Amino acid sequence: MITLTTAEIAALTGGRLSTTADPDTAITSVTTDSRAVQPGALFVAKPGEHSDGHLFISGALASGATLILAERETASEDGRVDPAVLVPDVVAALGALAHHVVARVREAGGLRVVGITGSAGKTTTKDLLAAILETQGPTVKPFNSYNGEIGLPLTVFEMTEDTEFLVAEMGATHVGNIDYLARMVEPEVGAVLMVGTAHVGEFGGVENIVLTKGELVEALPSTGTAVLNADDAQVWGMRPRTEAAVLAFGEGQAAADGVRATDVSVDTDGHPRLTLNFPGTENAADGASFPIVSGLIGRHHVGNVLAAAASAFALGVAPAAIAAALGGLGPTSRFRMERSERADGVSVINDAYNANPESMMAALQTLAALGRPDQDGQARRTWAVLGEMLELGEDRIHEHDRLGRLVVRMNISQTLVVGQGAKPAYNAAVMEGSWGDEAKFVETLDQAFEDLQERLQPGDIVLFKSSNGSGLRLLGERVAHALDTNHTEEA
Repeated sequence: MITLTTAEIAALTGGRLSTTADPDTAITSVTTDSRAVQPGALFVAKPGEHSDGHLFISGALASGATLILAERETASEDGRVDPAVLVPDVVAALGALAHHVVARVREAGGLRVVGITGSAGKTTTKDLLAAILETQGPTVKPFNSYNGEIGLPLTVFEMTEDTEFLVAEMGATHVGNIDYLARMVEPEVGAVLMVGTAHVGEFGGVENIVLTKGELVEALPSTGTAVLNADDAQVWGMRPRTEAAVLAFGEGQAAADGVRATDVSVDTDGHPRLTLNFPGTENAADGASFPIVSGLIGRHHVGNVLAAAASAFALGVAPAAIAAALGGLGPTSRFRMERSERADGVSVINDAYNANPESMMAALQTLAALGRPDQDGQARRTWAVLGEMLELGEDRIHEHDRLGRLVVRMNISQTLVVGQGAKPAYNAAVMEGSWGDEAKFVETLDQAFEDLQERLQPGDIVLFKSSNGSGLRLLGERVAHALDTNHTEEA
């Protein structure tokens, strides 16, 4: 992290120092988690939906925190006022600090910043892009899905004066969110992956999702580059909203002058094969083409591969270096089509970190493809273990109903729906024609585990897919390691 003094933090946030705060104290890390505090840390007492960071200040100080960023003054049991910078809004103050750190790193060494947004694929794309950029120089990317008004600043604080690239994943639930994040880090390249229905209930309609995702391209400077999915009409329609240059990516003709995939196929393990085609460059007047095999699982990842390649190309990375980095590269963040093989021959695909109708369809298409007969005519039995898709608003019942019918139409062998919120998917599967034990509903994760333990057979492929809050992520972990007595489940 860029070292900041207590006095600098107060000045940058417009905060007031408590009487016990030393203006010259150096801060060397920032965290919102009192369990992750290290000596010299700034502990951010963030108010939350279910708890309040101010309640954990004493624990943070006991663990070595040097300073607190807080909205109200607190004191220890002996009455001594805690050393703090007091601000009206902790989240806004955190953003102001992050903006300053980005500016300082830029001034120190010419930092390049790329922002990534979209209704699905952000985390995978930022991982791919970071892997490319790491071959070019020191790169900072978000941990898991640190993509909001708290996560992005925490990512920024991981930078040092030597950082050359910052990959900023940008998520949103309301109009104005992306604009706020973009102003914080001022990207010169902005990639918009797709417009879907994630968080549609909170946004109040798809039109507001389009408005919000486009805030990224509006924030780009005229010297920057908007990297847009030419296969998504709503994303491609954002071109007039930016003064920056536009670089297309996709498979269709609209991406012919951009970064385009041709010869796309999927191998028997679900890995996409494609030829990456780049626009003409100084060293390749007619462009450059490179066949690659991705280590990701699912054809839908072709768009993520293209988005990462196009973003790197916009930053000046050579096409050959981009292709070399992407070839064979698999997921680096957990629970994104994460595949594991059990000793009894059961394959587990855990994709239960996030879910919306678009990502559900892509995951199921991949599952169906993996279950098709091989060259010897041998087919594998497929399982879709499905939990609730959250934040769909008034479309919740309709979208789960559509999901259940989709599973049947894709000829998935077995459907196990978990939890009341997802039950319309089970009802729809039955109505669509699933009989007997082809479709089953259970209330709890434990019931789902017991059912799978009883009915899974060697050679089966089982997909776990839901929003993170539905809990299937840990169920997938439990099933994947059901034969491993030494495994400890991730919390």
